[in-house]
Amino acid sequence: MTDIYEFEGKTLCNTNSVLGEGPTYDPDSNTVWWFNILGKELHELNLSTAAKKVHPLPVMASVLARIDAGRQLIATEEGLFVRDVASGNLTFYAALENDRPENRSNDGRTHPSGALWIGTMSKRAENQAGAIYHVASGKVTKIFNGISIPNSICFSPDGMVGYYTDSRINRLMRVMVDPLTGLPSGEPIVLVDSMDDPGSIDGSVVDADGYLWNARWGAGVVDRYSPDGLRISRYMVPAVQPSCPAFIGVNADRLAVTTAWEGLDEDARSAQPSAGALLELGIDVKGVFDPVYVI
Repeated sequence: MTDIYEFEGKTLCNTNSVLGEGPTYDPDSNTVWWFNILGKELHELNLSTAAKKVHPLPVMASVLARIDAGRQLIATEEGLFVRDVASGNLTFYAALENDRPENRSNDGRTHPSGALWIGTMSKRAENQAGAIYHVASGKVTKIFNGISIPNSICFSPDGMVGYYTDSRINRLMRVMVDPLTGLPSGEPIVLVDSMDDPGSIDGSVVDADGYLWNARWGAGVVDRYSPDGLRISRYMVPAVQPSCPAFIGVNADRLAVTTAWEGLDEDARSAQPSAGALLELGIDVKGVFDPVYVI
């Protein structure tokens, strides 16, 4: 039986993103970073000072991975770029799908080995137009093909298990992974089949105990799953389209979630003023920080 909890959290940032996505936390600066994909923006919130910045981008981007204190790797519709934190300058790093300008990046996460998994999808969300790639030291390898909306890319703390979904199919997949390289070492299997449930499996993170936290787009909840795929708890959020969670705070003991108002009409937006905001669930978690990308 799933335990259900009402929202007892708060709004961390009420800048309403059309499509808030890709949150990550930098423990060195106590800063949360996330994207407004369709608005071509990178958002920055310092939790120590509450200082907020919005960085305009020349392209749609969706995933940020720390490299070091001065550099970030970001995934965009035009490939992977290294971003200089101080200046915001972008330097081309690697191509993803140069032959598919109709696609863009979507969900992704760094594996404990320092490799990156990044998904692509059609800008019009066409069926099976995207894929998931493994990126390590600048080498890009396609690992899963025929994905419509790649999401829930995350890993067990020991790096031996990877997760992902195609949100259109709504099956959370589990695959064994080489912990030293981040490459799949087995065939994916279905961990959670929720094709018949309201909403869609969107972004996910895995906590220190191996439990997966998933933002369920269209259902206004964040679900927690055990490593064997049992949904053990559900946390309500005041936005029907939560997109991705992230562990934040100096001890990784807080959970934030991005949201979106993409596709909502005026009445729906008026009914949920938190749509597009960065929210924090008012709960204690045992999170882990996203690993740095090894360039």
